[in-house]
Order: sequence, then C-alpha cells, then structure tokens
Amino acid sequence: MQAPSMPVEDLCGGFKHGGWAKDCWENVMHQVTRTAIAQPYDLLLGRRTYELFANSFANANSADPIVTKLNNARKYVVSNTLTELSWHNSVQLTGDVVTSASQLKKGEGPLLQVHSSSQLVQT
Repeated sequence: MQAPSMPVEDLCGGFKHGGWAKDCWENVMHQVTRTAIAQPYDLLLGRRTYELFANSFANANSADPIVTKLNNARKYVVSNTLTELSWHNSVQLTGDVVTSASQLKKGEGPLLQVHSSSQLVQT
C-alpha cells in the first residue's frame, strides 16, 4: 500500500515506484467517493498511517468531500508509542489490538474501515 503521490513513503524491500498511483488517483477517487465512503464510517489506523494521514488531512481543504469525511470520522489509532493524538476525533487503542478491533466491530458504530495500514489489516 502506497500513498498516491509520495515517492519516498515506503522503500521497504527495495520498492522504487512510490507515487505510482498519482496519475490514476482522480478517476479512482470518484468511484471511492460514490461507494466506499458514501456511508458514515470509522477508521482503524496503525500509527504510521495515522501520522501520515493526520499530516496530510487535518488541515487540508475542507471543501474536498473526501477530506471532510476523513476529518469527521472517528479514528481509532493502534499505537503503544504515540503520546498525543492531535487529529480531531482520534482515540488511541493500546494493548491487545485483536480484542480492541473485535469489540469495535461488534459495537453499534458505523462501518469500520482500515485505510493503508497493511500490517494492521492482516492482524
């Protein structure tokens, strides 16, 4: 999983094609807006994704409907190392992530989505 326009985001394993999705982003995001984020949702994010997203979206143009959805969503952040969550509507989850995520999924809240957090989604 890569940020669409950050060529140096993740160079793990010698990956040298970061930012590859930038040229496809506009067309794809129209579909995402109509489907994946059309209904209310909460986010389950790993620490690294939270930091990238918070830096990118917390103060971004609120006229963009995707930015507005991300900023208004409750963000559950899995991290044992963060000391402060500055992005609006963020809640830190520590300890056993499987138990915490299972409780969230069983709860009465909206759909729970995992964006970009490839290690977390596998857990």
